[in-house]
Amino acid sequence: MTPVFKFDGIYTPVITPYFLDDTVNWDALADMIDYLIEKGVHGIISGGSTGENYTQTIEERLEIARFTKERINGRVPLVIGTGAWLPAESITLAKGAKDMGADALLLASPPYSVPTDRENALNALAIDKAANLPIMLYNYPHRTGTMMGEEFLDRVGRSRNFCGIKESSGDINRVHLLARDYPHIQMGCGMDDQALEFFAWGAPFWVCGGSNFLPEEHVALYNACVVENDFAKGRKIMSAMLPLMHVLEQGGKFIQTIKYGVTVNGIDAEHVRAPLKNLNKDDKRALEQVMKVLKRTIADIVKEG
Repeated sequence: MTPVFKFDGIYTPVITPYFLDDTVNWDALADMIDYLIEKGVHGIISGGSTGENYTQTIEERLEIARFTKERINGRVPLVIGTGAWLPAESITLAKGAKDMGADALLLASPPYSVPTDRENALNALAIDKAANLPIMLYNYPHRTGTMMGEEFLDRVGRSRNFCGIKESSGDINRVHLLARDYPHIQMGCGMDDQALEFFAWGAPFWVCGGSNFLPEEHVALYNACVVENDFAKGRKIMSAMLPLMHVLEQGGKFIQTIKYGVTVNGIDAEHVRAPLKNLNKDDKRALEQVMKVLKRTIADIVKEG
């Protein structure tokens, strides 16, 4: 089955910059979008958890998505996240994405309710029917409580719109399953420290929060593994990136770390909405050091060819 849309490259789940009063900093968001495209990312996701969607109303999410769509202006594909507690809200987001001309949806399992594979698939198919857009599934059982199992994949796979999956379970056996048994659903990396393994098994795309502030370095790994098929070079780049993965994934400060990294690059985006709090001084220093070494090391690897 030929996919209706091909997810290729680095897809950045873009952050939402805020002022200290929690209102959206639209100028900073515009700068973020321009920066990401200038640095070579292949697609942008609006309304993901990295964008702090869990702190936003549906109206806010649609407003941010429309702004993002207008700013991108066709330069790269735009994917709109539909994750929400209420199925009706997910459908509202999907319809909004259709109305604004988005290229695809990002569809996660509804959190906390823990539906069966059949229930989860029927919910996903209802969202699909509401928008009739290409869909990137998002399997993140540690956050949603639900694994998109084989029955789920079999059911949704009957619709050609389900043409990609961001796999964030952390289970390497899922990579094998998706690559072997579900080749019609493009497998994408959603677990940053396994990016090399995903690419080795044929994944054509990577959804990575860290590309908000290190886009060129994430693109470099994609280029080495997918474009050049040079896994010796890819291993060097991945090795240089692992300290970043450690900083991002340790201590429950993923979004704060990304937003501070963006701020280090010159776009004011440090502030996060409650319940999260900004990084402390020690965390900031640790990230700054990792960024400095990582940028220098990967630049040298790319220069060497």
